[in-house]
Amino acid sequence: MVNLALAWAEEYKKVKPEVNVSVGGGGSGTGVAALISGTTDIANCSRAMKVSELTKARKENGTAPKQHIMGLDALAIYVHAENPLNEITIKQLGQIYAEDASITKWSQLGIQPPGGNDEIIRISRQSNSGTYAYFKEAVIPEGKEFKLGTRDLHGSKDVVELIGNTPSAIGYSGMGYATSHVKMLKVAIKKGNTPYAPTLENALDKKYPIARPLFMYTSGEPSGHIKSYIDWCLSEAGQKIVVDSGYIPAPKD
Repeated sequence: MVNLALAWAEEYKKVKPEVNVSVGGGGSGTGVAALISGTTDIANCSRAMKVSELTKARKENGTAPKQHIMGLDALAIYVHAENPLNEITIKQLGQIYAEDASITKWSQLGIQPPGGNDEIIRISRQSNSGTYAYFKEAVIPEGKEFKLGTRDLHGSKDVVELIGNTPSAIGYSGMGYATSHVKMLKVAIKKGNTPYAPTLENALDKKYPIARPLFMYTSGEPSGHIKSYIDWCLSEAGQKIVVDSGYIPAPKD
């Protein structure tokens, strides 16, 4: 959520010049840890807080974290722009990324990537990332871990940039990070099902199978400048920035 948070903070400075909103990255786990330790007012998360984190926050702060849904994101599956593959299933992704992965070559998917390297190079996020946690929950079979040898990168933008420069790579990142150097695959739940592209419409209709909420967490009910800021982010002006950043507005309900 770092790009979205930065865009909100920059625009809010024009609305409330007297209020400074400082944004730091590092992954959802970093934000949650800062919220628990009391060193941040808002934790931006691309995953829900874990039960263990909620328990620790209550124990250390005496208040329960308050969850705010700020938008939605379709988690896109990226390949190089010249890769001939156009669609993939959740099961195939699990067979590529899980520890007992049976799909290790592009030829097993019936294609030959540009450059002639048949080996699938798996790109992922670091384990502290909310995107990593969500992808594991949605794609990796229960009880299994990621396959060793996956290249874990610190940022979503880094994932897309590496795939754009690596013809035999595959990876996942928010749909807002798409560039002309990569292609977003259509995704089906299983073979025989209709594959859908990661678009605003398909995510809202729940047709695209890898879509998730984007959260802000505060320590208890927000008040003062913090509440005003969150309310503005959820306003028409704030939600326009969500759309302009390539994401999906927060549901009204």
